[in-house]
Amino acid sequence: MSIKVLVPTALQKFTHNQATLECGGATIAELFNSLEQNCPGIKSRLCDEQGQPRRFLNFYVNSEDIRFLDGTETPLKDGDEVSIVPAVAGG
Repeated sequence: MSIKVLVPTALQKFTHNQATLECGGATIAELFNSLEQNCPGIKSRLCDEQGQPRRFLNFYVNSEDIRFLDGTETPLKDGDEVSIVPAVAGG
């Protein structure tokens, strides 16, 4: 299974400066583990100690926010696109 992952610039130092990765996983949680295997050190930047996404990052599967799906248990299928988007704040 191949999932396309779009990586923001701030995390590309963990992906050998690649903005796009191809990884596997049946869920977002499995995708985090696959990313860690391919890019050691990235999982701790994406997840807290409980494996939940960090508050300042948003994850989208095919433009759908995983917070409104099944969170880290959101199912993935071949060809899906996962975007990692840093939260933006300001006023």
